[in-house]
Amino acid sequence: MDGLIDYKCPACGGAIEFDAATQRMKCPYCDTEIDVEELLKLDADIADSKQDDIKWDEGRMSEWQEGEAGDICAYICNSCGGEVVADKNTAASTCPFCGNRIVMKGNIAGDLKPDLIIPFKLDKNTAKEAYRRHISKKRLLPKLFKTENHIDELKGIYVPFWLFDADTQSNARYKGTKIRSWSDGNYNYTETSFYAIRRAANISFGAVTVDGSSKMEDTLMESIEPYNVSEGVEFRTAYLAGYIADRYDVEANQCVIRANERIKNSVESILKSTVSGYSTLSTEHCNVAIQNGVARYALYPVWLMNTTWKGKQYTFAMNGQTGKMVGDLPMDVGAFWAWFGGLTVGIGAVVYGIAQLLTLI
Repeated sequence: MDGLIDYKCPACGGAIEFDAATQRMKCPYCDTEIDVEELLKLDADIADSKQDDIKWDEGRMSEWQEGEAGDICAYICNSCGGEVVADKNTAASTCPFCGNRIVMKGNIAGDLKPDLIIPFKLDKNTAKEAYRRHISKKRLLPKLFKTENHIDELKGIYVPFWLFDADTQSNARYKGTKIRSWSDGNYNYTETSFYAIRRAANISFGAVTVDGSSKMEDTLMESIEPYNVSEGVEFRTAYLAGYIADRYDVEANQCVIRANERIKNSVESILKSTVSGYSTLSTEHCNVAIQNGVARYALYPVWLMNTTWKGKQYTFAMNGQTGKMVGDLPMDVGAFWAWFGGLTVGIGAVVYGIAQLLTLI
């Protein structure tokens, strides 16, 4: 019938009906009763739930002053097109991304000046030792890998990141249940109570990081987080001495999508963590308004390492501030089966295990 409105029970979601005897709305499935006006208010509240309101101001990015970039040169790889910058006294050697020779292109021009930089706290020898410790703890690593692999290249690189600062206003609605069971000796009983839970919060975020280089694997860069941004200092070209810096090729406005995703996921997790004591919990809606968003440009220290074994190259990254290291490794299939006691698993699980287990064990 045209114009018929199907109202839902706020507890179980079933079609709720008007009960003439009580003059209230009553659910025939869970017996929930609610006043008509209250039900209409709940429906209007859900219908009017605001969509995510996200606005970003990229801020007034710093520009290079006249003569300020004179001590910095740009290098370009003729093989992969990778582009890095370094102080003028750094000799061009090999590309940290593909291993081929890089040649000097000339002085940088047109780039934004970093707002801050986190200087390297860990040197090359520390990075090598961290790598040795990293592989020594892997139970499923082929034994010969530890002695036969060799480090092809170890480079200290300042990786470009966009840092997003923002204030958020959020509200969420959850549906919870509490289940109680008992027995009187003859029958077993189960009682399910339904609850509507609301949460709202104002949360500020600072330095939400997004990798500004398309050549750096995003998951690799996020895996070596976090960085302590409080140790960041005003950018000076002197910090580049002995290192190179990857030039950003992903603009701030392109990274906003990832920043929004990270902020919203964090807000949703924080709000949901405040709800406890229920047998089940489901999210009905959660919206986030992002305000006063500003982007900053920063350089973070990363030790990037390539190692070769049996003709295959493996890449590792280490946080140059904290020493956290991640990377891909080969797996000893025999050790894999021994570890799981010969458990039969599907081919898909084995492939997934090859990619994941060494990180977890």
